[in-house]
Amino acid sequence: MVSKQTTPEKTIGFIINPVAGMGGAVGLKGTDGIEILCKAIALGAKPIASAKAEIFLLNLSPPKEHIKFLVGAGEMGEFQVKKLGFNCQVLGQAKTLTSPKDTQIIAHQMKESKVDLLIFCGGDGTARDILRAIGLSVPVLGVPTGVKMHSAVFAITPQAAARVALRFLFVSLPLREAEVMDVDEQAFREGHVSAELYGYVLSPFEPHLIQGNKMESPMIESEIQNQAAIALYIIEEMKPTNLYIIGPGTTTRTIGDLLDQKKTLLGVDLFQNKEITAKDVNEKKLLQAIAGRKAQIIVTPIGGQGFIFGRGNQQISSKVINQVGLDNIIVVATKSKLDRLESLKVDTGDSKLDAALRARGISVISDYKVTRKMAIE
Repeated sequence: MVSKQTTPEKTIGFIINPVAGMGGAVGLKGTDGIEILCKAIALGAKPIASAKAEIFLLNLSPPKEHIKFLVGAGEMGEFQVKKLGFNCQVLGQAKTLTSPKDTQIIAHQMKESKVDLLIFCGGDGTARDILRAIGLSVPVLGVPTGVKMHSAVFAITPQAAARVALRFLFVSLPLREAEVMDVDEQAFREGHVSAELYGYVLSPFEPHLIQGNKMESPMIESEIQNQAAIALYIIEEMKPTNLYIIGPGTTTRTIGDLLDQKKTLLGVDLFQNKEITAKDVNEKKLLQAIAGRKAQIIVTPIGGQGFIFGRGNQQISSKVINQVGLDNIIVVATKSKLDRLESLKVDTGDSKLDAALRARGISVISDYKVTRKMAIE
């Protein structure tokens, strides 16, 4: 129980990038730039950052009398913080359409106000904006709401972000220099990962609640053979009448390679009768395709982070997963990748679905007819 008499008030800077993550479900792999944002909206993308921000704030609520917020105006934090009854001071003016410059200006003001912790809701692009504004001057924590989240500043979920913030502010957590990474979105859409290190920010560190950097699979002969063995087993088990939703990654791409089908490396493709029926599909197309059909999902964890849902494959949304069914999820990963992971992770945006996945755990196919049981956090 927090004692009001003995606990000092803490000041949190809080910034939401309202458009973060909108490109994920519609298959655009990001929303950097007005042109891509407009395309995402035209494809039916809906804002998700504010909902995830509210999840974070709800989990931060118990000591709210000890917290003061400095927030961006309007959708950049003000509306959500006030809705949940937190004490706040508003920075800037509310806008219908916000820009990276708005994030940078507000973050700089928070730096000048010497906030105890700056928390932002966004993806790697937003992390870069924060880095430009404050450098190593203020502790930073990311609430994951974007499409691209390669940086080591993000908590694994909004709920985890709240736990990290509370421990850092009211108990104790060490700070570390966390990498801010981002990829070239255009190259990413064309199937090429071109990640770049932009710098470091100070960030609270709790290894079970903060994600690591994404690591590429080592393309050595044993790894390639392991991927081929996994793919061969999957192909042998494929049923001609089933529809297969196959997520991004080198291990899943090998399935296409052995079938002489050119699967997209970074997209979600549909297979039936061992042939690609649709490439780089979004959530809407997936839901249309699987309606009334027997379908299975095949995914591989993001290297180094361990996410099977919620990072890089947001097209396979909670709606898609629930419609396919938890018994029809297949996870594949090489032995070397699993050896680097203590557990797998999920962040679908649906707390009930995440809880159901965590309660089950999952058997991961790690070689030909070889599985390994993995816990899910």
